[in-house]
Amino acid sequence: MSDPVSVVIYTRQQCHLCEVAEATIREVADDEGVPVDIDLVDVDTDRELLEAYGDRVPYVYVDGRPAFKFEVDADRLREKLAAAST
Repeated sequence: MSDPVSVVIYTRQQCHLCEVAEATIREVADDEGVPVDIDLVDVDTDRELLEAYGDRVPYVYVDGRPAFKFEVDADRLREKLAAAST
């Protein structure tokens, strides 16, 4: 089994799109058999993050690279997880 792929989700409390993004990531990773290490970062807890991301959440990084904003596309995520896990 490969090392987990790092996934960072910039999020905030009461964010439905953020919940959907996390669920999609977990589901796709499970379906593909790719372990992921998800780090949820609440932008409201840090002034710099809040200024950087504002209402543009969820903002998702996969393997250290910007991957998705607002919605996670399952097919593109599969490609990104496959590339990161090889």
